Amino acid sequence: RGASGIMASNMPRTTRVKNKAPAPVQITAEQIVREASERAEEVYKVPKRKIADADELREYRYEQRKNFEDRVRSEYWQPRAWIRYAKWEEQQGDLPRARSVWERALEHHSREVPIWSQYAEMEMKAKAVNHARNVWERACGTLPRVDMFWYKYIHMEETLGQVAACRQIFEKWLTWEPEHPAWYAYVKLEQRYKENARARDIFQRYVQVHPDVKAWTRWAKFEFAAGDREKAREVYEAAVEFLKNEPDIGELYTMFARFEEMCHEVERARAIYKFALDNLAKEQAEEVYKEFMKFEKMHGNREGIEDVVVGQRRFKYEEEVAKNPLNYDTWFDYVRLEESAGDIAKTREVYERAIANVPPANEKRFWQRYIYLWINYALYEELEARDAERTREVYRACLKVIPHSEFSFSKVWIMSAKFELRQRRLDACRKILGLAIGLAPKEKIFKAYIDIEFQLGNVDRCRTIYEKALEVDAQNCSTWVQYAELERSLGEVERGRAIFELAVDQPMLDMPEVLWKAYIDFETSEGERERTRALYERLLERTKHVKVWMSYARFEATPVVVVEDDADEAAIAAATAAAEDDEHERLATRQSVSRAVYERALEELKESSPDAKEERVMLLEAWKSFEDSLPSEYSRAADVKAKMPKRVKRKRAVTDDSGHEVGQEEFYDYVFPDDASAKTPALKILEAAYAWKKQKAANAE
Repeated sequence: RGASGIMASNMPRTTRVKNKAPAPVQITAEQIVREASERAEEVYKVPKRKIADADELREYRYEQRKNFEDRVRSEYWQPRAWIRYAKWEEQQGDLPRARSVWERALEHHSREVPIWSQYAEMEMKAKAVNHARNVWERACGTLPRVDMFWYKYIHMEETLGQVAACRQIFEKWLTWEPEHPAWYAYVKLEQRYKENARARDIFQRYVQVHPDVKAWTRWAKFEFAAGDREKAREVYEAAVEFLKNEPDIGELYTMFARFEEMCHEVERARAIYKFALDNLAKEQAEEVYKEFMKFEKMHGNREGIEDVVVGQRRFKYEEEVAKNPLNYDTWFDYVRLEESAGDIAKTREVYERAIANVPPANEKRFWQRYIYLWINYALYEELEARDAERTREVYRACLKVIPHSEFSFSKVWIMSAKFELRQRRLDACRKILGLAIGLAPKEKIFKAYIDIEFQLGNVDRCRTIYEKALEVDAQNCSTWVQYAELERSLGEVERGRAIFELAVDQPMLDMPEVLWKAYIDFETSEGERERTRALYERLLERTKHVKVWMSYARFEATPVVVVEDDADEAAIAAATAAAEDDEHERLATRQSVSRAVYERALEELKESSPDAKEERVMLLEAWKSFEDSLPSEYSRAADVKAKMPKRVKRKRAVTDDSGHEVGQEEFYDYVFPDDASAKTPALKILEAAYAWKKQKAANAE
């Protein structure tokens, strides 16, 4: 075995617990702790030493001093050793020796705050005032940035009633330009002795050394507490002028407004808040907005509160558009906010800032939201601002910005043209639409132009525009259909028919089925059964689709009734009854002709597309529905039912991409009674077996 095997053999074997049942006597954690404390060994305590006479005391002091001296000699870098030594000498009442220890300690640790502090406190306890002063002077001179020394020194002098000495200490301290608490403590000292003039002089020096909001605010509060409101207001005004470029100026505005609020000058406070919001940067105004909101809730009316809410939301939108100026949804929200506020100048400013952010790429998907900024801007100028000239300029600027060579927006052209039409400037409207056709010939623009001219009664212009549209896009079937419908609505049936003929002769069409259907409906509405039948025959020469056959058969089965577009139900019923008198429109004639179309269609599908069984089933079902709708004397539903196929389940091979067979799948097939290929070899074998069995039974009999 290897080294790992040897190590494994030397490892102690884990003990398995055979009986895992609970013990009959249970023990709690409390009992375990109690037993541990009872069995704990007693801690050794040093015996107390009792001193009987002066000799023993001298011996004890000698031993202790020797121990302390040995320690401070070997661990002179440890301040704690010196402090213990000096404290022990102080307890023995030997102040000269204690002072000697402290002085020796300061030689090694002159910058240790606890040594200086406890040295001075020892002198103060011993009421050695001059010694204490000496220690504090030396401490403050050595470590002038330790505020504790100055505070304790001043407290000692004030306790002794030496106010002049306190002022001298403060003046010496202020030469080092300490932090705010030192100045404020000096002011508090003068306030305790009612020396407001001296305190005011200190504040003047204070704000020069610390020109920030905290210092100025303390000065203003001091004047307010002294009862001089005008002086406090002057301090706030001087602070605003002095700190106008500081980052925390918003806090000063808030304090100023609160001061005016405490003076019951509500309008002054509101003016301060508004001045601050108008002059502060967006990132500095958030807290001011919150305070202004609280102020308006307490002292304002509904309009004031709404103004504050609008201002707060305006601040939020400014932050968002600063982060992403191409976020047009934020611009939409911002614009709606300004529109609801009713300030036209600010609304225009936001619109101008929004439309200045042109999408970086000339792709239409990036421009779709951006264009609606222009559209909303134009609608605002027209409907809200009532400025027609500015609306016109907005539309012109928008059309100049769009790169028409790559893409365009029909909506902008149409809205601009309709605006000019509302301003009764028809020539300008036509010029805009003509320019649109030249730069961006789109179907929507042609349609809008035609609608305008048709409403004005300019039929010749409509025809000209339709012709121009067909020159641009001759494949557009909807344009051909609309052109023909225009002629039909004007009573020009032959012109409409000629347009349809031109359309169906085009080599390429985008939706030919729509065009043919419109042409057929056109002839049907004119009562031209023969022309409609000829159209179906021409369509069947181009396509043998089953839906064409079904539509053809339905047409033959339906009476052709010519009525006006606005005819009522009675007129339609009368026209239908009159059509029954026609030989070609009688039911017997129609059902026989329609049945012939179904039979012809079934044969055509069977011969041209033998595998298109789904289409044949659709045709038979339509034929059956037709026969079921006829009266019993005309119906041949039984013959159609006999032609219906059987639905059978079969299997076929499934191959992979390389052509190898990987399995079989089931599918449903239709077996037609009159299909010669309906009998598969398997069915033929079954029929032969059945015939043999039948013959065998006959022979046995």
